[in-house]
Amino acid sequence: MKKESKKPNDWISYYENRDLLREITRDPVDLDLTEELANDIRSGKRKRKLKNVTIKLDPLQIIAIKKLSTMKSMPYQTLIRHWLAEGIKQEMDLVAK
Repeated sequence: MKKESKKPNDWISYYENRDLLREITRDPVDLDLTEELANDIRSGKRKRKLKNVTIKLDPLQIIAIKKLSTMKSMPYQTLIRHWLAEGIKQEMDLVAK
């Protein structure tokens, strides 16, 4: 049995049909820092060298991430790093159980 090959532009129709950008709201987002985190940031304690990584993402995902980051008033790369850190933490918690 031969697998059906997907057309190269199938991902475009997938995201267009999902209407991903309409799911994003324009509601303001409040971000509260704990006092400890705020002090760490002010003191420079949280500064560390970052390493560049190349990753391929769907262009519509990038648009959505940039829109979300604007809503949260933070740079999009910072938002991505935050999501990665949260995902890693959750995975580590699951492995530890």
